[in-house]
Amino acid sequence: MASIQKDIPIAAPAAAVWDAVRDFGAVHTRVARGFVTDTRLDGDVRIVSFANGSVAREQLVDCNDQRRRLVYAIRNERISQHSASFQIIAEGEERCRVIWTTDVLPHEIAPYIEQQMELGARAMQDTLGRLRG
Repeated sequence: MASIQKDIPIAAPAAAVWDAVRDFGAVHTRVARGFVTDTRLDGDVRIVSFANGSVAREQLVDCNDQRRRLVYAIRNERISQHSASFQIIAEGEERCRVIWTTDVLPHEIAPYIEQQMELGARAMQDTLGRLRG
């Protein structure tokens, strides 16, 4: 299984970043503006529309406030295994890191997923970097 990780420095307090990330239905407005163009909730699934035109159904697996960690999974005809997590790590009062990890199969899709995560990481730095405590 391919495992891809992005370590994303954010110029905002961890509590504010976690508040945005844990808002499962607001990725398009609070977390990655421009990369994600729309998010709709259907129970514990969010339907995410991306700037490149793709749409994903992401099922919430866990949202842990104490660990500031959110986990979701995707399964569709192209992806046999996809689980991803965001964990927010404080670095002082005004900075933090978002650790975004994705495990995916088949291996052939990993380069595409990594490219999309890179674009998503840039959008997160911009969007979340505007937050203040």
